[in-house]
Amino acid sequence: MAKKKQENYLDYVPVILSTNTWSVEDGKVTIHMEHRGFYAWIAQKFFRRPRISHIDLDKHGSYIFQQIDGQRTVGELAQLMHAQFGAEAEPLYDRLVKYMQILYNNKFIGYRKEGK
Repeated sequence: MAKKKQENYLDYVPVILSTNTWSVEDGKVTIHMEHRGFYAWIAQKFFRRPRISHIDLDKHGSYIFQQIDGQRTVGELAQLMHAQFGAEAEPLYDRLVKYMQILYNNKFIGYRKEGK
């Protein structure tokens, strides 16, 4: 039996999903997330929840989010972040992987495997 090739998270290519819009002001990214669906509608009507939430990213998150172009891997994004922020970005890989997981879990980004 052949061994399964172990996947490396740094080889994934993040892609910004078009379900939300985003804007940049003074170098800071704001993601505009529209709440859709039946339960969101109920919350909007009865509990006065906003239809659109605005999520402001910090300077590190804004920089990385702007570098996501559908071509660069997570490893290449880590190198760009290290070049931009140096020691301020440490622990680089732990922070970046956690940040990318948060973006993925909130459906702001998706992944495609490098070369696909």
